[in-house]
Amino acid sequence: MQKICNELTQSFRKHHGLLSVEKYRKILRRFPQMYDEEETIFFLLQAMGYPIDFHQDNYILKSYFTPLKRQKFCVIDIETNGSKPENSQIIEVGAVMIEDGKIIDKFSTFVRCNMIPEYITKVTGIQHKDLRKAPTKLQVLSKLREFMSDSIFVAHNANFDYSFLDSSFAQVGLGGMCNQKLCTIDLAHRTFEAERYGLAYLNDFLEINTPILHRAYNDALTTSKVLAHEFDNLPMEINSTDELLRFSIAPKKEPREIKNK
Repeated sequence: MQKICNELTQSFRKHHGLLSVEKYRKILRRFPQMYDEEETIFFLLQAMGYPIDFHQDNYILKSYFTPLKRQKFCVIDIETNGSKPENSQIIEVGAVMIEDGKIIDKFSTFVRCNMIPEYITKVTGIQHKDLRKAPTKLQVLSKLREFMSDSIFVAHNANFDYSFLDSSFAQVGLGGMCNQKLCTIDLAHRTFEAERYGLAYLNDFLEINTPILHRAYNDALTTSKVLAHEFDNLPMEINSTDELLRFSIAPKKEPREIKNK
């Protein structure tokens, strides 16, 4: 589904956020195993977090038209008991939902797991007793899917969290993820200068001063504050969500100083 999402996004941007039924079908024809399920694919995309809608005979990429102040950003962090979803799993999820610079909802839970390496406990402080009676992976991911809806997925080093969650959703039969994503490391490189861009360094450098790192909710909260600094330094011409997403991965231009530090 990620390939379909990528193709759709490119085409939506080329056609100013709108696709006719024929243009939409033309993209699906590139995936013949799915073309016969046109309506099903549309609802699957919505269920998996892709911000697509249908209005007045056109498919719409909602993020193309959504002003930043009206966009919901799900800032998320996960802790895992290993680096690869094929042989490890999520043990904690933390997230905050941001709209217009404010936290409007939050999500935090351990995930049931029978194995946690000693080095993970040393880094995170999470112990087996914390996970033994926690909700199952299916229960957690089902609630997380509902929490995220079609918000923008935000994380520090987003590719890791996104790919791990994408695989985890698939493992429990919930499909993958199609939410559009924003990496706060990428956006930091384009909005302010720092010697390093790791979360622990920015926690001190930006004077966020979250006391406990390497725990999912605290790291998500810290990331949301990094995001706020980045928003303070956006160019004036960035007004819509899609403009922000494209800017975050555009070639870096002149350094920008931090405002309100």
